[in-house]
Amino acid sequence: MLLLRGANGAGKSSLLRTLAGLTPLASGTLLWNNEPVLADLPTHAARLAWLGHLDAVKPALRTDEHVPLSALEAVGLARFAALPARLLSAGQKRRLAIARVVAANRPLWLLDEPTTGLDSESVTRFCHLCQAHRATGGLIIASTHTPLDLPDTQILTL
Repeated sequence: MLLLRGANGAGKSSLLRTLAGLTPLASGTLLWNNEPVLADLPTHAARLAWLGHLDAVKPALRTDEHVPLSALEAVGLARFAALPARLLSAGQKRRLAIARVVAANRPLWLLDEPTTGLDSESVTRFCHLCQAHRATGGLIIASTHTPLDLPDTQILTL
């Protein structure tokens, strides 16, 4: 796990967007297992789960129409499964967005300020999800201003 830290405007989000293939490189080459990512963006997109600043929650859909129930359980939202997403609080919408990352079952998670709007219990749950993903060989690169209790984490300050 790599945590990106730095002041607002330091380039954390830009770096994540570039790693996701959403923003073109100014120079250099982005590699995955020594293969250029830009040569095959659909394959690269299939190996990552993206969480940006926006939660991408569709308000007209029920919560369980966004992700499977198991993912809702993972973020503590199972009891809101039948609720329209528009009725969720900001923190609950963020947890729903995190559930989408979990449900994607992709090896690389790119997370831009994933804990924004989360209470301390939800941050702890998020840390457990990160540890579980890493335990299965998953990779995580996240920008955050929140101190996270995650062992064996590298920090890159921009």
